[in-house]
Amino acid sequence: MPRTRRLTALATAVAALSVLATACTGQSGSAASDDPDKEVTLNFWHGWSAPSETKAIEENIARFEKAHPNIKVKVTGNMTDDKINQALRAGGDKAPDVVSSFTTDSVGKFCNSGAFADLNPFLEKAGLDKAKIFPKTLLDYTQFNGNQCTLPLLNDAYGLVYNKDAFKAAGITEPPKTWSQFVEVAQKLTKPNGDSYDQLGIMPTYHGYETTPVRLAAQWSPKYFDADGKSNLAKDPAFANMLTAQKDLVAKLGGYEKLEKFRSTFGDEWSAEHPFHKGQVAMQIDGEWRASMAKEAGVTFEIGTAPLPVPDDQAGDYGKGYLSGTIMGIASASKKQNASWELVKYMTTDTEAVVAFANAIHNVPSTLAALDSPALQVTPEFKTFLDIARHPKSNTTPAQADGGTYQLTFQDLAYAVEKGDVADIAAGLAKTGQQIDTDIAKAK
Repeated sequence: MPRTRRLTALATAVAALSVLATACTGQSGSAASDDPDKEVTLNFWHGWSAPSETKAIEENIARFEKAHPNIKVKVTGNMTDDKINQALRAGGDKAPDVVSSFTTDSVGKFCNSGAFADLNPFLEKAGLDKAKIFPKTLLDYTQFNGNQCTLPLLNDAYGLVYNKDAFKAAGITEPPKTWSQFVEVAQKLTKPNGDSYDQLGIMPTYHGYETTPVRLAAQWSPKYFDADGKSNLAKDPAFANMLTAQKDLVAKLGGYEKLEKFRSTFGDEWSAEHPFHKGQVAMQIDGEWRASMAKEAGVTFEIGTAPLPVPDDQAGDYGKGYLSGTIMGIASASKKQNASWELVKYMTTDTEAVVAFANAIHNVPSTLAALDSPALQVTPEFKTFLDIARHPKSNTTPAQADGGTYQLTFQDLAYAVEKGDVADIAAGLAKTGQQIDTDIAKAK
């Protein structure tokens, strides 16, 4: 189903969180003293807005309230990080007690500012070993410096969605596994038509919906920061190699200007007018939801899914990918933290609840037990993304004190490189790394 949260502007979230950081100091952690067995009403805010998604939330809440008859949950949907942060700053009875956010990049600020309570004491009191419940990568993006201020609530894995009919017509028998194969396949699938295309193998530019620098970089298994917490962009060859490889692919498919002109003809990412649905592109870098959306859009071709290709010198790691997802936390200012924990615990660790939610909105489950649950509805297309989520080399962007600012800084460099505005990639990475270090130092 449409995942409108994917297009939440990271820049807006970062700006809002910067204000929040000045308004919140400290966090309550285990200081919760409310009685979770007393009658109480919790305010739960989330960002989902599509009817099927809000229905899935309501069904999960109904199951929770049946199991906890003393706790009522007032649900408010379609809430952006900006609105959530304004309410957290204002406080009061109408402020959220429990929050679900789509912006995993904000975790560092959520934890660092004290906006959300550390959940470690709650996990320990409940006798829950988080390392045995959640995949490691998901724990990596839901905590910062040991502060587990959020927990994963479903998971997104990124891979390759492709048009099997177009592959067959081009004589391609299987999806590419290495980057050199990927380039070859993309070229074979591309049908130029003057200054446009009848069909493009893949839209390789970074504005091509889910084709972002960090998701591509994940295939090179990058290390964003060194042991001292300093930017590693200039030292880890993964970044220069990825930027060079993407720029080369852009050139081989027609060049930046021609590709961007074609991209301007694309429809909305969340509608039937998506270029993959319409056959304008034969391959798409996307999440687990794309195959089901394409089917719902009524595509006439057969859909295939696969992991994204890996660099040729990492062929043995094929199957990995970029992971992110939705996060859930408790407002540190809430006076109902123990009751709030019951809701967070249920929605993030109860296998039945996680599986039901994943089935309803076509997302990857966020617990190890749910990933292996026989109740999980698994199509061949969806199984690809479950396997990516399980892959030991799948990775994510680490939480930082400045939230996702460092990712935006890297993204800006990537945009400049692909346009040809930065010829010396090594120098660009060094300068960008210095800026990232400066920004993080200011955020601490």
